Amino acid sequence: MLGEGARAAGYRLIVRDEVGSTMEEARRALDQGEPGKLWIVARSQNSGRGRHGRQWGSPPGNLYASLLLTDPCEPALAPQLGFVVGLALHDAAAKLLGPAASGLKLKWPNDLLLDRAKTSGLLLEGESRAGRLNIIVGCGVNIASCPPDTPYPATFLKATAPQANVEAMLTGLSDAFARRFAVWSQAGGFGPTRAAWLERAAFLGETITIRLPEGPLTGIFIGLDPTGRLELETEAGRRVIDAGDLFFGPPG
Repeated sequence: MLGEGARAAGYRLIVRDEVGSTMEEARRALDQGEPGKLWIVARSQNSGRGRHGRQWGSPPGNLYASLLLTDPCEPALAPQLGFVVGLALHDAAAKLLGPAASGLKLKWPNDLLLDRAKTSGLLLEGESRAGRLNIIVGCGVNIASCPPDTPYPATFLKATAPQANVEAMLTGLSDAFARRFAVWSQAGGFGPTRAAWLERAAFLGETITIRLPEGPLTGIFIGLDPTGRLELETEAGRRVIDAGDLFFGPPG
């Protein structure tokens, strides 16, 4: 199920039938001395989660995967991996969707949208052990179904591309990540990564609302700064946002 390019780059794969979450499995592998470059995939999860501990429905037919990386970069650069994985998700989904891929967009900081409905999300967690940085990237892709009750529109790939399946998505994702990671890892690699992400960005140039701990902030999404922070033009001037939940339009 791993792509040829991913295997050639040294990535490996473990497949489970059902787990609590692939993130937990990756952490368990790390506890057992796993050196990284390891994809862990489950056919279903019973404790899947997203950002801020949100539960993520995990029935069979969708892709549930985590990637364990050891010392992929300096700690300060680790958040940029979210853009690398986002691009890889976009690449893989676009290959499955064909002409319908024009509706695919990347929503800051971590979602893949199809016709403005969420079809994929990712979660990035890191920790240092014995002087080494370990990153676990969790990916969930709605392929055969999507959660029925969400606070935002959601969809799944088979609704547009009946031929889509977990195996093809994982093959494309693993290959695309190996390619995108190789570019990003080079000196100055975030420049082309940032440019590629912005070419696929949802809501760029539009009014958005960012929900922050201190309250919602509304403005025009004008881009990403050189480190990947969102740039927002507000009535009070330009703001740079490190993290937050993005919603289209003014607060409602």
